[in-house]
Amino acid sequence: QVQLVESGGGLVQAGGSLRLSCAASGRTFSNGVMGWFRQAPGKEREFVAALTWSGGTTYYADSVKGRFTASRDNAKTTMYLQMNSLKPEDTAVYYCAVDILYSGTYYIPRDRSYDYWGQGTQVTVSS
Repeated sequence: QVQLVESGGGLVQAGGSLRLSCAASGRTFSNGVMGWFRQAPGKEREFVAALTWSGGTTYYADSVKGRFTASRDNAKTTMYLQMNSLKPEDTAVYYCAVDILYSGTYYIPRDRSYDYWGQGTQVTVSS
């Protein structure tokens, strides 16, 4: 089992920044992937960003490229999502998730690839 706890959400004005954190505990996933997804009211959950845990390769949705940055700490227990130039359309509940075994880039943005999920943290961007 992997336990995931997100933090760092909140209310920010358009153009502002937030940094989300996802603390992982439990079994290791050195060959896996940690990702961020989001779900706005009335919409399907969508991929935001991901990071391969062994190599640190990052992937981003087109809608956040150049604005969001995924990273992890040296102890490889926490993943971060630095969100800059926030827009009202970024408003959503943000979830972190873990795929225990990285199986290729095809699976990165697909939420069904992920085995464990956090409870989510609300991000609200006002105009």
